[in-house]
Amino acid sequence: MAAFRLQSCSSPSLSGRSPRSTLLLHVPTRCKLTCNSSFTRLKMSISSTPQTAAIPENNSVLGCGMAAVDFLVAVDSYPNPDDKIRSTSFQVQGGGNAGNALTCAARLGLSPRIISKVADDSQGKAILEELEADGVDTSFMVVSEGGHSTFSYDIVDSQAKTRTCIYTPGYPPMIPEDLSKSNLSSALDDVRFVYFDGVLQETELLSALVVAREAHRRNIPIVVDAESKRERVDDLLNLATYVVCSARFPQVWTEAPSIPAALVSVLLKLPNIKFVIVTLGEDGCMMLERAEAEDLQSEEIDVDELFQKMKQSIDTDATSATSISSDIAKLHAKGIGTVSGKLLLGTAEKIPPSELVDTTGAGDAFIGAVLYALCANMPPERMLPFASQVAAIGCRALGARAGLPQLTDPRLKPFLLNDPQNVATLL
Repeated sequence: MAAFRLQSCSSPSLSGRSPRSTLLLHVPTRCKLTCNSSFTRLKMSISSTPQTAAIPENNSVLGCGMAAVDFLVAVDSYPNPDDKIRSTSFQVQGGGNAGNALTCAARLGLSPRIISKVADDSQGKAILEELEADGVDTSFMVVSEGGHSTFSYDIVDSQAKTRTCIYTPGYPPMIPEDLSKSNLSSALDDVRFVYFDGVLQETELLSALVVAREAHRRNIPIVVDAESKRERVDDLLNLATYVVCSARFPQVWTEAPSIPAALVSVLLKLPNIKFVIVTLGEDGCMMLERAEAEDLQSEEIDVDELFQKMKQSIDTDATSATSISSDIAKLHAKGIGTVSGKLLLGTAEKIPPSELVDTTGAGDAFIGAVLYALCANMPPERMLPFASQVAAIGCRALGARAGLPQLTDPRLKPFLLNDPQNVATLL
């Protein structure tokens, strides 16, 4: 049986001609640690000692992707064809993967900037104002003269706890010519990480690649949200340092028979990434982290068999988010190959049905929290439950942003320690 302690390091301190586009230049308003198996298990509990939320010193991040307006309605149950029903609630708020993730990051204390495109319509103005109010720097947003901004109709089924999104992309889309060299350079200055969302259209992906290549040239780590298999997504993934993906993406992209095997395939296909995370909704998440150096003496283990053993060791009675980690090993996927690393499983908070309102944007919140965790140097064993908890808190309100927590939210306190360098070590 393994035993663990918490070791603290001391810390110092439609068709037709496209309307013209212009770059908008303005200044925005501005543990308890337990283990009861052969795997590392992190279970957070509130300490009696007062703790303060740590905001990393180097906390600037740049996001590139969608910013939108969401029209949200909640209904008792999703309508049948030709039905006419009443909504039970209605809200209009900001949306879009990048807009949501960066709003989350801002509320957690980071200083995010966004590269995206809106029109000079009322929706575009609302998008900018809401981002600015949350502390997201919109100085590098592109505003087109004419066209329309991105918007989405979201129907939330209060009974089935599902949501349906009908998305209308903005027009004209962003093109590489929208980004001047000087503004791109300014956007990347002193940035710790660059994040790209997974719903970019073809010309938007071309623009994102311009940003990604410059970030890569500057050795700025890149986080990619991989949501669907599309042309040019591979070009972006090849520049990534970290990948966070939707539940379906790994197997669709790799054609692997299981998610664990797909994660092995991802690391083999993308030799420069340090980890890949797949989010699994109420089933939590899974991470495969590459080992910094291959241990030639480490045991080779079938990754699917390892996953099943780890899954069986999860405390199914736990209601809060937890994580469990394997040791570093040579992880083999049949017919695919072997990588050296460790597998981590993260559980999600079991939200009482009476508190669960809407899962819109939960994945975006997760990524926003991952950005914070990376800036704070959180080890993966702490990153996964922290990000899952942030996403779970957001599910308690209608829309992607209304429920996003501040870093000082007491519900996050059990997941934050004074020193971001705290690590779990084996006795």
